[in-house]
Amino acid sequence: MRGRRSVRAFLPTPVPQTTVAEILALAACAPSGTNIQPWQVIALAGDERQRLCDRAQHAFHHESGLHASEYDIYPAEWVEPYLGRRRRNGLALYASLGIERGDKAAMQRQHARNFAFFDAPVGLIFTIDRRLAQSSWVDYGMFLQNVMLSARARGLDTCPQMAWAMVPKLLTELLEIPPHLMVVCGMALGHADPDAPENRWTPVREPVDSIAHYRGFSAVL
Repeated sequence: MRGRRSVRAFLPTPVPQTTVAEILALAACAPSGTNIQPWQVIALAGDERQRLCDRAQHAFHHESGLHASEYDIYPAEWVEPYLGRRRRNGLALYASLGIERGDKAAMQRQHARNFAFFDAPVGLIFTIDRRLAQSSWVDYGMFLQNVMLSARARGLDTCPQMAWAMVPKLLTELLEIPPHLMVVCGMALGHADPDAPENRWTPVREPVDSIAHYRGFSAVL
């Protein structure tokens, strides 16, 4: 768990389909309410991955305002402590890349790399049946975490990406996703580039005392 991180630069080393299938099969051991297993995955590599990335890059640079997610990715108004954590994370990432605060052009270029899966050889697109209830999204989170941990067990790295949820129409058309399925997110999968500066910093995690509240435990002797 501590070894998992969001990698934003990958080597071109291919990942076999059999390895991707092993990762997903193990991840599918995740629990779900009444065992309905609400996850669906489209795994892309080679020319299929490149075709999607080319189309998504074009949309990012030339179709501003034509694409939007089907659900709220961010709150309408950021409040503390989440605003501070978000700013701290973003500033640290940009600093690792030498991007100065306020350099919007460089920030845009970095954001656009989401739509190249950060050069990872495998891109994953996750969907869920839109007719399911909100609790199934909780189940989905456990499945996604399992994907990332299963990848780490095989010496691979990942980056979960909400950016792909911002272009659902594009994904639906290009990947022929059925109308009853909704895009949840994407994920880059591959071998991390150890020399990339953005891979050499680690986001700060909150101490357990700030997130856990204990009641009813016996006094520590």
